[in-house]
Amino acid sequence: MVGTSLTAGLGLDPEEAYPALLQRKADSAGYHVNIVNAGLSGETSAGALRRMDWLLRGPADVVVIETGANDGLRGLDVDSTRANLRAIVDKVKAARPGARIVLAQMEAPPNLGAKYTAAFSAMYQNVARDEGVSVMPFLLRGVAGVTGLNQPDGIHPNERGEQIVANNVWETLGPLLQQLDATVTGG
Repeated sequence: MVGTSLTAGLGLDPEEAYPALLQRKADSAGYHVNIVNAGLSGETSAGALRRMDWLLRGPADVVVIETGANDGLRGLDVDSTRANLRAIVDKVKAARPGARIVLAQMEAPPNLGAKYTAAFSAMYQNVARDEGVSVMPFLLRGVAGVTGLNQPDGIHPNERGEQIVANNVWETLGPLLQQLDATVTGG
């Protein structure tokens, strides 16, 4: 799970961050996988791109890419973020040709204007289509903007919010793991 503070679980015990919750879901389903939390607080898509060679040194059958949230918060150029997302996907494809790649849909805050937020939102679908990878629904669906599901900063989910984020990701990740398990077991 390549990501930002949202993946790292900023402000939470690491066992409450959504990657750890996903590991428990995978374990309960009987999937023999190791979900790695490669979240880094404050990271932009450019930072994620710089880390990819290092992150891809280990094995990976599925790579979930959660990046761009900090780009959006900072109002960074959508074309630059798009180029970084494409380059990240290309690095994964080159290093792990058989890996399934999933982009986590992120959204920009509405205070940046309708044109920017629309372009930012569409960027994930466009990259996924152009690169032939999957995109999951908005990572913070059902959590963003809900006071009781976020920490006092209003940005990072609390423990209850992390449960919802884990469920959001599991909707896409669970079926992928099931497919991989069927391939491995011949089922």
